[in-house]
Amino acid sequence: MTDSQTQTSAYKTATIQTYTAEQWSKIDTVLLDMDGTLLDLHFDNYFWLQFMPSKYAELHGIEHEAAHKVLKQASDDTIGTLNWYCLDYWSERLNMPVAALKQDIVEKIQYRPYVKDFLAMLKQQGKKAVIVTNAHRDSVNLKMTKTGLDKLVDRIISSHDYQEPKESQAFWQHLQHDEPFNIETTLLIDDSQAVLASARKWGFKHLLTIFHPDSQKEPNTNSEHPGIHHFDELLYEQERHKGDEQ
Repeated sequence: MTDSQTQTSAYKTATIQTYTAEQWSKIDTVLLDMDGTLLDLHFDNYFWLQFMPSKYAELHGIEHEAAHKVLKQASDDTIGTLNWYCLDYWSERLNMPVAALKQDIVEKIQYRPYVKDFLAMLKQQGKKAVIVTNAHRDSVNLKMTKTGLDKLVDRIISSHDYQEPKESQAFWQHLQHDEPFNIETTLLIDDSQAVLASARKWGFKHLLTIFHPDSQKEPNTNSEHPGIHHFDELLYEQERHKGDEQ
């Protein structure tokens, strides 16, 4: 379904992280989640929590609330697995053309604030920017067509390429082999606590979360990891001033 998983109140309130020029000088690669990090998670949340239950209710002649319960149970059955993110799996399980249905609300696919400025800064500083997402390739392709995000990064890797979700340690092993990186100089930014926990277990030293992945919901700073609300908090001082002038 979506890349973001519910943050629980068991986490402490995290600190907002900023990076100085000196800190950035120690980072040469930035791994970036897509949904809820670079792109507004509202598209995915709306699709799965409102649009799909309505379509499922219409297909089966049941009430919206009943349809919502069916989809929630199906989600609970697969959360944390690759199937949770797999459009082929959901199309078969629900007997609905999930990838095609996403086209109906494509206008809701939007960048999160300051993403383009941040990616431009990384390029200017000669840092590699790689998207690592749990999203199915059909979803990735739809969003690239709508946003052109693929032109702003060096590469896009889907966990479906490795048949392992980012929550799995095997994902990071595949990634290291396929797209070698130095764990001491690599920053991972992701809005999923489960993914960040997996990365930390694998040995990542630099981790950031996103406190406001869905523009239509309130920010949530309950996190085991430091994070940001928006990417202007990670821009160099001079880049922040440029953004203010625009």
